[in-house]
Amino acid sequence: MKLKHLVLLAAGLALAGSVAAVPAASNTTYMRDALQKYIDSGEVSGAISILYKDGVQETACLGYADVAAKRPIKMDDPYMQCSQTKGFCGVTIAILVEEGKLNLDDPVSKYLPEFKTLWVQTSNSNGVRTLVRAKNALTVRMVMNHTGGFPFEIPAKQRAVPGGGWSGGMPIRSVAATAAAQPLLFEPGTKVQYSNTGIDIGAAVVETISGKKWDVFLKERVLGPLGMKDSSFKPTDAQLAHQVEMYAVKGGEPAKYQSFADWQQRPYNDDHVFPSAGAGLWTTANDQYKFYKMLMNLGVGDNGVRILKAETVKSILATSTRSSDKGGYSLGLAVSGDGWFGHGGAWGTNCMVNPEKKMLKMWVVQFTGGPRPWDKAREQAANAFFNAKLDNSAADAYTGRVK
Repeated sequence: MKLKHLVLLAAGLALAGSVAAVPAASNTTYMRDALQKYIDSGEVSGAISILYKDGVQETACLGYADVAAKRPIKMDDPYMQCSQTKGFCGVTIAILVEEGKLNLDDPVSKYLPEFKTLWVQTSNSNGVRTLVRAKNALTVRMVMNHTGGFPFEIPAKQRAVPGGGWSGGMPIRSVAATAAAQPLLFEPGTKVQYSNTGIDIGAAVVETISGKKWDVFLKERVLGPLGMKDSSFKPTDAQLAHQVEMYAVKGGEPAKYQSFADWQQRPYNDDHVFPSAGAGLWTTANDQYKFYKMLMNLGVGDNGVRILKAETVKSILATSTRSSDKGGYSLGLAVSGDGWFGHGGAWGTNCMVNPEKKMLKMWVVQFTGGPRPWDKAREQAANAFFNAKLDNSAADAYTGRVK
């Protein structure tokens, strides 16, 4: 075969590997029909819903990103996804496990020596704390599934920004070093305490092994390859000009604009902001969808790029890494036990995927407060979509086009 033909063949194969899978429009309006009354009453300021089933997709952009400006909410509007960032850290850990550079049951101290000797607080009476030396070795598995014994946030990080918070605070490596010097809440591996700190420690392990800042590793190995061009820990002023604004909601009353929350304060992109693996990544609905579709496709992005092997996703992301008595959680991702896994965020965002059934349900809002009576209607709409007979003949399904 001539060189010219070889070059053309290689180019064609590369193109085939990067062609995006295009879902078929469902032509259904389940979510819009279920939520329109809440949009009309102002109880829901704005929301994005994506429902996907085996190549067929229903997308609904409802209401406003900014009610006062009457700016409709759009798929490329940036928003803070909060704790959904944890799943991104889980993927970076899984990459290193797959490459043989890390074992989930490795002691954290193998990579971060300050964790070699840890202390557990057993009592606090009249201001006197009783500490005992931890018996169990703290493992990477434990920090990533919230059984390490760490608080939600370390006090030093909360004090670093007025009111505390995970959109600012401290560098990841400093969070880990500070956490190692403080007593644990319980013996590692014996209980569950939801913890941004633990996930940041996992990110510090990634930094040590890779020799790169965690956010740089994330961009090079996950965000960039998936084409998540609008996701970062410091959105630009131009991006923030069309962000999804935050609203305090209360069923039965119009939502009220909220400039910021104590745990996430403006400005969102100045020098006080440090990347946090526990919660801190800004994204868009378009970008977040790419990440979760990769998980649903067992490691393959919709652009055909493979981030992880299918078995890696199945064994340590879609399957709980905790003992059965401690609830379902893998590596920064909640596992339901019925095939669904994913994560939510503090301001109401949520995405869950089911690889076996090829299903995805994604919800984008920026809400504080409650109650939220529309959540029941939203669940019923999703179930109606998943139970409907949908024509996927027009979907651009995968036929092994991966690289």
